[in-house]
Amino acid sequence: MTPAFDAILPLFRQKRRFVLTTHVNPDGDGIGSQLALGIWLRGQGKDVRIINHSPTPAVYRFLDPEGWITAFESERDRDVVAGADVIAVLDTNQPERLRSMRDAVLCSKAVKVCIDHHLDPDPFAAYTVIDDDATSTGELLYRLLLLLNGPALSAHIASALYCAIMTDTGSFRYPRVDPEIHRIVAHLIECGADPVGIYREVYERWSSGRIRLLGETLATLKTEFGGRLAHVSITQRMLADTGTTEEDTDTFTSYPMSVEGVRAAVLFLELPEGIKISFRSKGDIPINELAQEFGGNGHKNAAGARLEEHALDVVCARVLAAAEKYVEERRRA
Repeated sequence: MTPAFDAILPLFRQKRRFVLTTHVNPDGDGIGSQLALGIWLRGQGKDVRIINHSPTPAVYRFLDPEGWITAFESERDRDVVAGADVIAVLDTNQPERLRSMRDAVLCSKAVKVCIDHHLDPDPFAAYTVIDDDATSTGELLYRLLLLLNGPALSAHIASALYCAIMTDTGSFRYPRVDPEIHRIVAHLIECGADPVGIYREVYERWSSGRIRLLGETLATLKTEFGGRLAHVSITQRMLADTGTTEEDTDTFTSYPMSVEGVRAAVLFLELPEGIKISFRSKGDIPINELAQEFGGNGHKNAAGARLEEHALDVVCARVLAAAEKYVEERRRA
């Protein structure tokens, strides 16, 4: 990745006005990566705005106590985006995932930099730093900031990067976690990241409504294809009854994946604008290829898609029919 990093280092050192953004419904990797880069840039005296389509999920607001990250408002923010010297798009390589910010970003004359770890980037940026072997965008930002700053990272930057890496590795349990990742997080802890506190903020502050929603979700659990695929569904009624939102469903896919014998799992989430589908798999099952059949994408073992259709049962039937060949072919192989 050194040549790709070398190409963008002068931008971060020499340019003055920056806008940082990430995908709709940002996760810990997107938020942590934004804040780590933004804090460093602000420390260099740069003019930095962090603007996303979606508000910051409550679970990650502890990383941004000042409320620096804002949700995009066209009248307030379009001139800021247009007047930026550099726009850094983090943890997504698809402009469509910027939602309300898409047109403002694409129309801006700013130099666009995309830093991400997902496959199949859209060629919208002047500089694209993609490493799909990385555990997270946070890992890439760690490497970038070492080049920009050296090893002496602030505690705030270290905490943001630790959260980014922790959440996108499933607390260091996904396949790409290796000794080097543990060396990285050891350095972040040395710089001031608090692993106990960060874990507590992210995973141990569930609302009672979220707990109830999990219970209702697990009650929908079904298995298919001899128990090799599990799926769960969440309806708008379930969200309303428990006082929860889409962000409260984060990590729910881990539960059907934990059923013995399951090799792939799907979570169907009914939203006002359509159906969100989250896909997970184990081993050699390329679940991103299944997601691509429904206009989505992602990693080999973790991917997602969104459909504008509103009939949950119809979407579920279509996805399960398409999924059979993935779990069956791998079983026969």
